[in-house]
Amino acid sequence: MDDSRGARACARASAAVVLGAVLLLAGCSSAGGDKNGDPQARITQQPKNADPFWVNPDGTAARQLSAYAKSGDKTNAEQIRKIAEQPVGEWIGPENPEKEARGFTEAAEKSDRTALLVLYDIPHRDCGQYSGGGAADGNAYRAWIDGVAQGIQDRSAIVILEPDAVLHLVDGCTPAQFHEERYDLLKGAIAKLKSLKNTKVYLDAGNAGWGHPDQIFPSLEQAGVAQADGFSVNVSNFYSTQDSIAYGKQLSSKVGGKHFVIDTSRNGNGPYTSGDPAQRWCNPPGRALGEAPTTKTADPLVDAYLWVKRPGESDGTCKGGPKAGQWWASYALTLAANSK
Repeated sequence: MDDSRGARACARASAAVVLGAVLLLAGCSSAGGDKNGDPQARITQQPKNADPFWVNPDGTAARQLSAYAKSGDKTNAEQIRKIAEQPVGEWIGPENPEKEARGFTEAAEKSDRTALLVLYDIPHRDCGQYSGGGAADGNAYRAWIDGVAQGIQDRSAIVILEPDAVLHLVDGCTPAQFHEERYDLLKGAIAKLKSLKNTKVYLDAGNAGWGHPDQIFPSLEQAGVAQADGFSVNVSNFYSTQDSIAYGKQLSSKVGGKHFVIDTSRNGNGPYTSGDPAQRWCNPPGRALGEAPTTKTADPLVDAYLWVKRPGESDGTCKGGPKAGQWWASYALTLAANSK
């Protein structure tokens, strides 16, 4: 059962979205529903006491909301708003890490919020599958991390570090000759990011469906989880919050009581259980949005529920979907319509 491949979804440059973030600083964003825009498309920040994360008024869902509002499609606009009004992860692209990290964190700071950034550029990423790629080599990755850190500086950020990177060391997907370098790169990335004043780092630790915590905790320790703020679970996957908490708590007990965060973006109906087990993670039908992002969680070890995966963006070219990371309006509408 190929439940490790949860993160094949968002690896792409996001220069256009960064441009939107930069425009926000100048007060010029149209998708955010500015003074001259359509009030039906206006996006505001969530209450900070429960949801301190930045909502991007120029994200993909916000743009779709604006398009529906302008066309008078109130029904679909109402559904897409369920996604557009929530903070989602900003996946930093490979080309301009400093510019992107600066754009997102400056926009978040302007709104007195924390930016949620996802770093997904490790060499030999995703074992060459739908989201294959990553930095050309170790030195290129280190330079990329340096760029991200330079972009963040002292602004508030939460970083989800390299979805699936540790898991693929454990499940045999990443060839053995790359293991030593990957551990070194992850440790170095954690050290660099934790040198920043207001950045929290969560090293990805797979999901509740792939295996047992005993199988991954030694690799998490080797990758430097002790120096991180904690770990992330269920990134781009569909396991229930209850199952994710159980998995995370078992894992936490083996890595010094570290806290963790859960990706609840699409887990409202739990995992898909039909069809080819190796493809159940990829654009499964009948799924739903999960709990909204918040720091008010069901367990003290869980620092936050986050929408790390951007709901409505494809997992890959399966089940009729576009390329990984591309917006898929019909799938987004289904996630929203099925949400409780």
